[in-house]
Amino acid sequence: MRDTEALVIGSGFGGAIAALRLGEAGVQTIVLERGRRWPVTETHDTFATYDAPDGRAAWLSPVTVAPAQDDVPIDVYTGVLERVRGAGMDVLAGAGVGGGSLVYNTVLYQPRRDLFARVFPAWLDYDELDDLWYPQVRRTVGVSTMPADVLAHERYRGQRVLLEEAAAAGMQARLFEQGLDWDVIRAELAGDVPASLIAGQVWYGSNSGAKRSLDRTYLPLAEATGKVEVLALHLVTGVREDGDGYVVSVDELDDNGRVLARQEIRTRHLFLAAGSVATTRLLVRARETGALPKLADSVGTRWGANGDLVIIRSGLPPTGPGEGGPAGAVLEDLDNPVAPVALACMPIPQAKMPEGFMGLIGMGLGPAKGFFTYDERTDSVNLTWPADDPDVTVIADGARAALRRLGTGAIEAVDASLTGHPCGGVPLGIATDRYGRVNGCPGLYVVDGALIPGGGAACTNPALTIGALAERALAAIVPDIVEG
Repeated sequence: MRDTEALVIGSGFGGAIAALRLGEAGVQTIVLERGRRWPVTETHDTFATYDAPDGRAAWLSPVTVAPAQDDVPIDVYTGVLERVRGAGMDVLAGAGVGGGSLVYNTVLYQPRRDLFARVFPAWLDYDELDDLWYPQVRRTVGVSTMPADVLAHERYRGQRVLLEEAAAAGMQARLFEQGLDWDVIRAELAGDVPASLIAGQVWYGSNSGAKRSLDRTYLPLAEATGKVEVLALHLVTGVREDGDGYVVSVDELDDNGRVLARQEIRTRHLFLAAGSVATTRLLVRARETGALPKLADSVGTRWGANGDLVIIRSGLPPTGPGEGGPAGAVLEDLDNPVAPVALACMPIPQAKMPEGFMGLIGMGLGPAKGFFTYDERTDSVNLTWPADDPDVTVIADGARAALRRLGTGAIEAVDASLTGHPCGGVPLGIATDRYGRVNGCPGLYVVDGALIPGGGAACTNPALTIGALAERALAAIVPDIVEG
């Protein structure tokens, strides 16, 4: 049994922020991360690529799991991407020190005020997030929009096509704020480092090091406090009450997922930040097995897929459909009378689409109608999603309406069966108080995407909002820990 003052499960946006703020306050903290560290090397071969996928591409899977490359045999390894299979919806989740920031499109996208109000409770002050916590995340990660010289490059034809289509149709489109080092992107374009993001290599990690992922921003700052220890390849298998604190069961893994050792860690302050699905499954199992019997019935409810869509278009001018990443330009049809949507141009090189095609990722106002149940026979927690519910299918209808308004190209496919932006499961202000303190369980906190109560982040990807909610939560929680 090992003891620590605070314990954080997960190292994505919620976990990395919790680690930094606890460390700054002088709180001895351990961060448990199931995945590996992925330092970008001078040889620029840290991550797998779509051209030659291997075990680094997937979390303990015998096949690849990325969209359009979800069945290539690989060695079983503690890779960067997991595909969680649910009833009605599959979920992509990152694995590694830095969590989902290793495999996301680096987009830090703030919801519009009126749409935020349709998703989040009225008591959650948008002005406070706008004034304090959204800017805090942007500053710490370091964000900027795509520079003009990068946008003008031949590799970024697809992003330009979307912006030009929108301007011609009188629709709103713009460039995202992104956590990217554009000088590294320029080095890719100049051939000074091997092409990575400019060649659409996004979901398996960036070998150039252009991504300002959390293992290069928040987490080094946390470790520099001298109070935070990040333990990679430590997989949490259970949580239980222990007097006035909690005991966490952990498997220490090797790179191939074999268990090297089992241990328990005891803490008075436990922060769950393993991601929406993993955090929720951990708590639902603990409640149903009696390990955390005081958890409310609302734990495991109000889950959503963020209104995510994957869309393929054709019949366009030259687009370079496998180039020019990550997703940089977004068409915002947020007043769409069918359903508000944001549609971002996304290179999908593994799909090997011909010239004139374009991949898009769509985000809408998805409902919070997913839920988790415990299966005693298999000792597992499973996700159920109402894929045919009209509140779900209307988002695809809204995307089709937006694309028809553009008046160009043809829609080849609209897929709503996969999300990389899972939200909810431990809803803020329902299963927790207004800051993520879990109801009925003093010293237990949720600070990741499981908190988002309305099914998604209001037509944006949730990374920035998760970070802002975590910053807000830690500002309220840390003083109580220090003073207590």
